[in-house]
Amino acid sequence: MRREIRFTLNGEAVSAQVAPHENLVEVLQENFGLYGARESCGQGMCGCCTVLVDGRAVSGCLYLGSLIEGAEVLTVESNAEPDAVQEAFVEASAFQCGFCTPGFVLMTRQLLDEHPDPDDDTIKHYLSGNLCRCAAYPEIIEAVKLAARKRRKS
Repeated sequence: MRREIRFTLNGEAVSAQVAPHENLVEVLQENFGLYGARESCGQGMCGCCTVLVDGRAVSGCLYLGSLIEGAEVLTVESNAEPDAVQEAFVEASAFQCGFCTPGFVLMTRQLLDEHPDPDDDTIKHYLSGNLCRCAAYPEIIEAVKLAARKRRKS
């Protein structure tokens, strides 16, 4: 049995019919055609399914879609134009295959919102729940530092 939920998605008020068992990734993909958050491990361990709900990163593969009723949901598709974080990831070559990049971008946005000038330990702590199978970690850390500098300048 499906029920209607209403929430804000990437700045727009929306509604969706959601089954009780559907996770957030399924809701985003099936109802809105948003495929930036990807289910990979299905256990909340890799970060590929990261979505921001009310400003906090959640594992979309574990987060029930019905729980976003009334929430503000941001996906990697939220910006029509690349933001400082996305630009920094491109400039620092902080991705190889790109599969994990949306999760890293969203986690970096949360990190920089909370810590505008993070040190290496803070970056590693925040990004510890995101896995890059291509091992682009040095470039990812550099991208976070570059994004922090870009944000401070603007």
